[in-house]
Amino acid sequence: MLNRMENHVLIAGVFQIGFGLLGVCLSLILFVAIFGGGVLSGDPFAMEITGFIATALSSFLLIFSVPAIIAGFGLLAHRNWARILILILSVIDLFCIPFGTILAVYTFWVLLNDDTERLFANKDVERSPTFDSTVEERVLD
Repeated sequence: MLNRMENHVLIAGVFQIGFGLLGVCLSLILFVAIFGGGVLSGDPFAMEITGFIATALSSFLLIFSVPAIIAGFGLLAHRNWARILILILSVIDLFCIPFGTILAVYTFWVLLNDDTERLFANKDVERSPTFDSTVEERVLD
């Protein structure tokens, strides 16, 4: 059963990275389109307003997209911090109807599964050195 959930964690991680990259691309497109409209108008006041709005919207999208990309890579590496961060970001994705909602529901199903929790717990145990091995390494050095 763990192997099956590993596949679902991989899929969820890849989808989170993809959704984050989509947000970054949308952020850049919005910035260029909104600010470009102000520049094309030639009006300094319009440039100032559109520049502010473009920066605000782009920053808002980037604030949620970049952590999703980072956490997606962390999820692929089975990091527990990434699992928690993805769960938090998925709550926000629920409001991005319809694709964000679908991704969030799938992510909740995958990451809140008991088998997935055991998978991440096993990976943390494998990664963390025991106290005895740390003491032995210090004695040997």
